[in-house]
Amino acid sequence: MTGDFHVYARAHSGTALGRALLHALSRSGTALDGPLLYARSRTVPRALAALCATAGLALWGAHGAGASVDPERLVPVVALAPLFAAAVIGTSLHTESDELDRTAARPWWRWRAVHLLALTALAAALLSVVALGQPSGFGPSAMLRNTLGAAGLTAAAAAVLGSRLSWLPAFGYAGAVYLGAAGPQRHAATVWAWPVRPGDEPGAWAVALAAFAVGGALYVVRGARGEARA
Repeated sequence: MTGDFHVYARAHSGTALGRALLHALSRSGTALDGPLLYARSRTVPRALAALCATAGLALWGAHGAGASVDPERLVPVVALAPLFAAAVIGTSLHTESDELDRTAARPWWRWRAVHLLALTALAAALLSVVALGQPSGFGPSAMLRNTLGAAGLTAAAAAVLGSRLSWLPAFGYAGAVYLGAAGPQRHAATVWAWPVRPGDEPGAWAVALAAFAVGGALYVVRGARGEARA
């Protein structure tokens, strides 16, 4: 994989990314070069910092005044925190080297799979810990489910729309669900309103897991859609 970075860096030495890769490669020489270069090209360090900040905001919201007394106040936190985490993940799926992805000597689907799974697992773990001690309906189970579902929607959007707009479908859907769920509830709400449902409903879990599986597979196979450069 490092050889692929060498080829791309030399061919694009006039760009900022190409110069950065050449500089990094000139100082490299270990077996970790490939993963480190991949992480830098996807701004993974920035994504990690943003996920930690998201978890901090979720902690403040989940344990704020009145949240433990009125479980309904947890619904916005359980719905929004996974969306922000998914938006961070989606942004990190962007790459300036889509030519490298298409012409690499080795298939990149493995790297994309590890990338998506690792960030999703981290986001799910952080947000689940944040929700510890909350009422069971809107505790760690709901956070975990919503993180998986939102990450799946975002990954699918990255493959279809591009990573820069990958956050939009998930936010639009969750916003519509949040507003629609305020009316009379029917049994079908367990399925279509899964982002705002308690964490112990099998129907909501089934939809979220399906979204993660389908969206994740679409991104892993196709990668993020290329975007026109300004």
